[in-house]
Amino acid sequence: MSSSEQSTEQGSGPVDPAPRPVRRTFSAEYKAAIVAEYEAAPHGEKSAVLRREGLFHSHVQEWTRARATSATTAVTTSATTMSRLSRAERETERLRAENARLNAKLAQTQAALAIMGKAHELLASLAESSDTPPSSPR
Repeated sequence: MSSSEQSTEQGSGPVDPAPRPVRRTFSAEYKAAIVAEYEAAPHGEKSAVLRREGLFHSHVQEWTRARATSATTAVTTSATTMSRLSRAERETERLRAENARLNAKLAQTQAALAIMGKAHELLASLAESSDTPPSSPR
């Protein structure tokens, strides 16, 4: 009697050598934390994050796309809510958004001015040092 005939006689059938893999699932908090860590990592360190967590780059790409889509959905939901607000509330929200935009622009302009001031000081000191006559070697 062969071994295949013997196993069919016992009714157990062929034995699967490898169990079916179980798909991993990740919580929204975990995904957000990993995407944030991945984006914050310096260029050479990004793959270390993936190796440590046992993930692929496609995971992070997919989660980043999902985050962007959910942000767009939140904006759409926000627009629906805005349509229900009174005229004064809409005007207040518009002014707050404009204020935030202008504050960001102001901060950017102030940073640029600070950089320009430092560049001006550097150029002035370079010009001053080149204006002095060279000392005679005697």
